[in-house]
Amino acid sequence: MIYVVATLTVKPEARAELIAAAQACIAGTRAEPGNIAYDLHESVTDPAKMVFVEQWENAEALVPHRQMEHFKAFGRVAAKCLSAPPKIEVITPADVTVR
Repeated sequence: MIYVVATLTVKPEARAELIAAAQACIAGTRAEPGNIAYDLHESVTDPAKMVFVEQWENAEALVPHRQMEHFKAFGRVAAKCLSAPPKIEVITPADVTVR
């Protein structure tokens, strides 16, 4: 099992647009084979921070996820809504990889 934690820094004026796009991505991703959980959380200390917490059966399940249209559509919206590059952490029982 692996976890992916993606921290996004959102432009204040684009927050609603990002959340709307995320809802479609979440619905599509939860139906994907290998997905256990896929949730978006809002920081309680910084309104500009949004955090995806994902749980997958294995790293191989992420390969088709990145090619799904709902994921690509979210990426197009996120590209214009973010004020900084996302921080992606892949957590496995053995280590944590930060991208």
